[in-house]
Amino acid sequence: MDVRELRGQTGAVSTSPGVIVIGAGAAGLAAAHALIEAGVPTVILEKESRLAEPWHRRHERLHLNTHRDLSALPGVGYPAGTPAFPHKTAVIRHLNDFSRTHSLPVEFDAAVEEIAFKGDHWVVRTNIGPRLARHVVIATGRDRQPFIPAWKGAGAFAGRIIHSADFGRAEDYVGEKVLVVGAGNSGVDVLNHLAGIETSNIWLSARNGPSILPKRIGKIAVHRLSPFMARLPLWLADAAMAATQRLVFGDLTKFGMPKAPSGGASRLTSDYTAIAADDGAVRAIKGGKIVVVPTVREFTRDGVILGNDKLIAPDIVIAATGYRTGLERMAGKLGVLDGNGVPLFNGGETDPKLPGLWFTGMRPSIRGCFANARIQAMAITQQIVGQGW
Repeated sequence: MDVRELRGQTGAVSTSPGVIVIGAGAAGLAAAHALIEAGVPTVILEKESRLAEPWHRRHERLHLNTHRDLSALPGVGYPAGTPAFPHKTAVIRHLNDFSRTHSLPVEFDAAVEEIAFKGDHWVVRTNIGPRLARHVVIATGRDRQPFIPAWKGAGAFAGRIIHSADFGRAEDYVGEKVLVVGAGNSGVDVLNHLAGIETSNIWLSARNGPSILPKRIGKIAVHRLSPFMARLPLWLADAAMAATQRLVFGDLTKFGMPKAPSGGASRLTSDYTAIAADDGAVRAIKGGKIVVVPTVREFTRDGVILGNDKLIAPDIVIAATGYRTGLERMAGKLGVLDGNGVPLFNGGETDPKLPGLWFTGMRPSIRGCFANARIQAMAITQQIVGQGW
């Protein structure tokens, strides 16, 4: 690689082995492991000072919606006694065990500011200086930045507006009037926890009905069927999910839930909407503890005006309104992001005009993020090795 131009602009240059992986979450660690196993020199840059920082920050009741047996990274299992749907502390331990077992080369406190293509190599500009690499794998996650819509009047609202990522302890909502906005995966997760708390009121404002499945049917963990479901054509997977939802929960439109705009598998691929996992929320909706209301129109000082002009007065509004990748600064100039900042390609796909740029962990999957991390790691590795890196 010719580094003279870079030295002239930025001073000292730290060169990298063949691949720089940006982000040390499950997707980044899995990608680095697969590359190193294939003999490709690789380094991981992580902006935080420890692994699994997002998991540390999430609420204390958070569990995976994916089964333990399908949520392990290569060569490392969960300890005996781990619940079928592991608690966040088990996930944190698993990521650390995986990194330690495979001696993965993670450099902490290395925040990537921007990447640039120089024709035959990539320049990765970081807070600790620039790096060079033939390939860059961006694995910073599709849930990097919580997103709250710019609701009209929200600034004047006398109550609290928080994102579902900051849900905290369920017990903190005892006696409160709570509005949850969004019936996707994170919204249903919040409702699962609130359903067991003595709140004053719970409202759910849903623009679209969710694709929602139970965690278990009898003693069977539904997610264990995900590898089979992932191999089905979209239309058939949609039909299977819809039939399961209707069989287990009945017609939720009778309780005010809007219809889903399309099938669960189709929404995963079209607008990246994850499938929700019920663990008590539906029972609370059908029992009247959670009341489904129309979409939010605007806020006032004293409450929220809904799409039907009705005013409700929650103490707390929980915005389960999704996340953004936050990649605009890092990769926005490259023309590889859509209007929401989501990469236009993922896994083993790439842009021929930008050889050596890869993304992983940027799409939801029926299989779940851990299983998908393994699959995408192998796809990227095969491409890089096939190109002679």
